[in-house]
Formats: sequence, C-alpha cells, structure tokens
Amino acid sequence: MKTRDWFTDWFNTPYYHILYKDRNDADAQLFMKNITAFLNLSKATHILDLPCGKGRHAVFLNSLGYKVTGADLSENSIQYAKKFENESLHFEVADMRKPFVNKYDAIFNLFTSFGYFQDDAEDMLILQNIKNGLQKDGVFVFDFLNADKVKANLVTKETKIVDNITFNIQREIKNNFILKHISFTIDNELHSYTERVKYLDIKKMKSFFEKVGFTITNIFGDYHLANFDSQTSHRLIILAK
Repeated sequence: MKTRDWFTDWFNTPYYHILYKDRNDADAQLFMKNITAFLNLSKATHILDLPCGKGRHAVFLNSLGYKVTGADLSENSIQYAKKFENESLHFEVADMRKPFVNKYDAIFNLFTSFGYFQDDAEDMLILQNIKNGLQKDGVFVFDFLNADKVKANLVTKETKIVDNITFNIQREIKNNFILKHISFTIDNELHSYTERVKYLDIKKMKSFFEKVGFTITNIFGDYHLANFDSQTSHRLIILAK
C-alpha cells in the first residue's frame, strides 16, 4: 500500500485552516497587484493559480479582471473555493505532478507551494508540467520562502492558541528539509502532522529551473518586488519564461 503524502492529509483537515486562518490577505493582494502590473498582463490573460488552496489569490486576481483557474489537490479546499466561481473564475481538483490538459498565459505557484517531495525528480516533474502548460510567451511566477533566512532565524518551539485549540509547533532542518511538527489535542485525542518543505536556496532553485529549460527573467526578495538578498529577503520570488 502506498502511503499518502503528508500534504494530502494535513491540507484536507479543518485544523490546517484553523491554524492558518489569520494569514495576511493584504500581503497576498499587494503581491498580486505588484506582480501583474510589473508583468503588464493584459486583461485577456488566463492565469492558473496552482496550487490555489481555498482560492484567496485566485479570487483577488479575478477581481482585478483576469480569467483565472485555480487548481489544488485538496478536495476540501476546492469545495470551499467553488462558492466564488463565476464565468471567468473556475476551480478544480488537480495534482500538479500530472500533466495539464490546458495551456495558460501565466502560471502562479504561490506561498511556498513547492518542494514537498523526497525525490528531486518529482519537483522537477512539476516544473516540467508547468513549463509544458504555458503558452509560447507565457510567464511563470514562483513564490517561495528564502531558505537561508529561515535557517538563520529558525524558531524551534512555538505555541499558538487558535479557536481554543493549542497548537504546539516545533521546527527543525534535517536531511535537507525544513520540518514543522504540529501537534494538538482534541477531545483527549492527540493529533500530529509534519509539514515538510525541501531546503531550496537560490542556487538550487536556479539549477532546477535551468534543467527544465526555463529562462529566469527576474528574482525578487519580497512582495514589494525589492531585489533579492539571501541574508535579508523574506521571500524568493522567481519570474521565468
């Protein structure tokens, strides 16, 4: 029996959404405004938001006037997102490891939604699928954590109380992965999940992009599109064609 991937289970639980319910929409919207303006995307642009979660980026991009498709492996998230659908906004359950049916003018991979797999080949496959899913002059927007800064500022233990649930969080970097162990008790039952994101610094990400044949056009370090600095930048944002 094949074991399920950690994200399949964790992203589908209601507790994932409770823990992260205060995510900053203002940041997300600022980034979407800045990046679409920088790319000078026409309103005819069809954008794929992959994976889209519960649709917060996709809904906002659609409100800016773009045709948007949001795709995610989590049926739970897509079910929630579908209530926002309209003629130019569509959501579907999809696995980014499988080739895409359609081609898009732009594909956005946002908020550290990459590097989940043990084997680099699976991450490369996703990048290959994204490249194959772009129209001839299409653009790829990749938004990831800045691994060097995460390492330098790692908070190893943290407790968060959300909706009367006490989440105990422990972080470590081990075997080339940034691990976030999350445990909490509901009705005397202990639940525990581990988020695993590969330690991908700028050098490694550049090599991934080059191997699948992407041309990197810009690298930014935050949602204001400041230049990337491995020591100080909050994010690693790569634009490629």
